Amino acid sequence: MISGMTAEEFIVRIPAILLALTIHELSHAAAAYKLGDPTARDQGRLTLNPIVHLDLLGTIMLLTGLFGWAKPVPVNPYNLRNPKRDMMLISVAGPLSNIIQALLCGFVIRGIFALTAVGQEPMNSPFAKYILLFLFFAFLINSGLAFFNLLPLYPLDGSKILAWFLPDKYVDGYMNATRYAMPIIFGLVIIGAFTNTHILSKILNPIFQPFMYVMKFAAFGNGNAL
Repeated sequence: MISGMTAEEFIVRIPAILLALTIHELSHAAAAYKLGDPTARDQGRLTLNPIVHLDLLGTIMLLTGLFGWAKPVPVNPYNLRNPKRDMMLISVAGPLSNIIQALLCGFVIRGIFALTAVGQEPMNSPFAKYILLFLFFAFLINSGLAFFNLLPLYPLDGSKILAWFLPDKYVDGYMNATRYAMPIIFGLVIIGAFTNTHILSKILNPIFQPFMYVMKFAAFGNGNAL
């Protein structure tokens, strides 16, 4: 369990994680199908069932922090009308779905606090605290998931997005140069867990914090909210 987090908070994180990961992968699958590739649909990935999308290590990372991933959606580029462009669009669909989810949660939180500020009580239910916690975690988790997957490192979504902007002659070299990124990330996670130093977070924070500021500003009108 994350240090300083109560059991209630940890439990509320679970549905937020499942929803964020599931919609992320479903968005990839739906985009691929829309662009002409039925591979993900044929393999049962065009679904809201979270079980078929979960990756064990990626889910554990989300349970213990803000960064993580799900099982990659299979895509056959030979089925796409414009493979390079369409792979970029398919890749964008996942992080974009997380950004949209985060902003929607932020707007709802903002609305709840606005009503409370003027004397309204929009959430009198005894479950109100858990609903707010869910929205809070869903905002943070979706923002973190979008950020991590947009990193231009193979095989994250960001690598396929950046590849679209590169001349064809540089794409293979770029992919080869970043293919060891994930093993290095795994290593940093393991080292950080055993040494309690959070090395990966320290490396990514200089670019993660500005990203989160923009997300908070877009959702709440204040980059220092939450």
